[in-house]
Amino acid sequence: MQIKRHRIQFPKLEAHKLAQDEAYFYIIDSDGERRKLRFHDYGRIYDVPGLYEQLFYDRLKCNSPFKVAEILHSAVDQSFETFTELRVLDLGAGNGLMGEALKKYGVSRMVGVDIIEAAKVATERDRPHLYDAYYVADFCALSEDQREEFNSWSLNCLTTVAALGFGDIPPTAFMEAFNIIQPKGWVAFNIKETFLNSSDEGGFSQMIRELIFSKYLDVYHLERYRHRLSIEGEPLYYYALAARKNADIPHEYFGKYGQ
Repeated sequence: MQIKRHRIQFPKLEAHKLAQDEAYFYIIDSDGERRKLRFHDYGRIYDVPGLYEQLFYDRLKCNSPFKVAEILHSAVDQSFETFTELRVLDLGAGNGLMGEALKKYGVSRMVGVDIIEAAKVATERDRPHLYDAYYVADFCALSEDQREEFNSWSLNCLTTVAALGFGDIPPTAFMEAFNIIQPKGWVAFNIKETFLNSSDEGGFSQMIRELIFSKYLDVYHLERYRHRLSIEGEPLYYYALAARKNADIPHEYFGKYGQ
């Protein structure tokens, strides 16, 4: 099926001073009417077939799903384990681009999860049958039935791409997902480079820094790379990390860094 190309317009230069999570663009319809969408208005973007890919991957050259999948594959290879035996929880799965990157390496099972229904609808529309199951769930407020459902998959790998640190996936949600993964399982994600800077006192930054250097995680691969371009064409750098989980994060840590 051929996806329609959309007319996308970026705002004038004075708007470029906005924070990364406040950036916006315009989509122009056939009558010339402009509709303003924030980059983080994921539900509204997913509603338009092909818009997410055209905006972030064609125009802004996002490379993150491929980079995170690549370093995860490299880390598993280092351990002499078999990548195809991974049973992945793709947290903040969106419309399936990370799942698609992982599928090329032949993972055994993939479970997608996102907090917004539009993400699941877009995945079923654009990439049907990619995931073995796709859930809409809030990992800050999982019920016991939901937790048992995820545990029933015997998941041994957690991935999350372009969804950490801007409130999309709060610290509590990330730690909950981390604890669902089996001990000695794998964890792979990306984060904005400033989140590893000690001057960043945000709850998520503190949680990530402490986790990376904690006994709960063994880092196999940490790499700075170009996540994508900004509106004005400047590179935005992130870190991609692949690690092995050693143990669950104790529940006394939940709430320590904010919701």
